[in-house]
Amino acid sequence: MNYEHKVQREVAEWEQKMFKPPGWMEKASKSVGGRINHLIPPKVQNVITTTIRSIVRTALFGAEYTPRRPVQSTMDLEAADQEAKDLFALYQKIAVAEGAGTGAGGIILGMVDFPALIAIKMKFLFELAHVYGYDTKHFSERVFILKVFQMTFSGPDNRARLLDSIKYWHIEKEQWLSDTEYSRTMDWETFQIEYRDAIDFRKMLQMLPGIGAIAGAWANYTILEELRESAMNAYRLRRLHDDFEVRS
Repeated sequence: MNYEHKVQREVAEWEQKMFKPPGWMEKASKSVGGRINHLIPPKVQNVITTTIRSIVRTALFGAEYTPRRPVQSTMDLEAADQEAKDLFALYQKIAVAEGAGTGAGGIILGMVDFPALIAIKMKFLFELAHVYGYDTKHFSERVFILKVFQMTFSGPDNRARLLDSIKYWHIEKEQWLSDTEYSRTMDWETFQIEYRDAIDFRKMLQMLPGIGAIAGAWANYTILEELRESAMNAYRLRRLHDDFEVRS
């Protein structure tokens, strides 16, 4: 079996895994998230939504996340996968250290962790794009990154829609070749609620006295792992298609 066939099998297994019935962690997170949404004052929810909107707009229109790493346009898929794993190991260590540090500080630093963790994930995704040969200077690549981010932390229905976008990105990207109304038409409230539902249970443990540092490190470790799995397979899907097109 050559490497591309191995990747095709792994990607197919990942797609099946994406739509398995939710496990206890996802159910607990959803339940806790729903209760929290009713308890959080509207002003606080507005602050969270504004924070997410600001970070996403930076990803779309700013240069803050643009990597110094050159675009690896000549690297084969096997080499790209290995470099992606090395890159992930670095960012996971950063996220774990950040989670442990803010977890040790209790509720106040726990709130600081929220935007910091999103920023770490965005930086990882931007660098990952360059590893697989896609230049984040292009607006369409930034939209793709946001779709990968959303897919990782979405509910089943939205996840299916986003996966379709990723699988047929060679078609959809044509509508994102330049600055558009993307960020203005985005459903920010749904975005932030689904994201919070996906991480709330783990991040709540981070704020508990005595176990905050351990819980924060564990939370960020698992959250980064979920993002790695989705992002690597999303880019593998694109590379499989694009490499096939080049050979045809």
